[in-house]
Amino acid sequence: MRIITGILILLFVLLQYDLWIGEGSMTAAWRLQQTVDEQKQANNKLKERNAGLSAEVTDLKQGLDAIEERARSDLGMVKEGETFIQVVE
Repeated sequence: MRIITGILILLFVLLQYDLWIGEGSMTAAWRLQQTVDEQKQANNKLKERNAGLSAEVTDLKQGLDAIEERARSDLGMVKEGETFIQVVE
């Protein structure tokens, strides 16, 4: 009877080892879930950035105000009749 009990306990320990430490274990699943959550956060940030860029492209295609703003900020262009003042720190 002791031999059977010992064998059953040994089998139970081996099964628990695979469950908690071995390949495909609970800890591996938790780490994988954490990686998936981090990737979802990164994807959400990129979706927000893409939405902003898409809105900017739409503004540039449809509105002259966006083109004028871009020309002023990026290229330093000035309207006719305006005075350009540059502040150097």
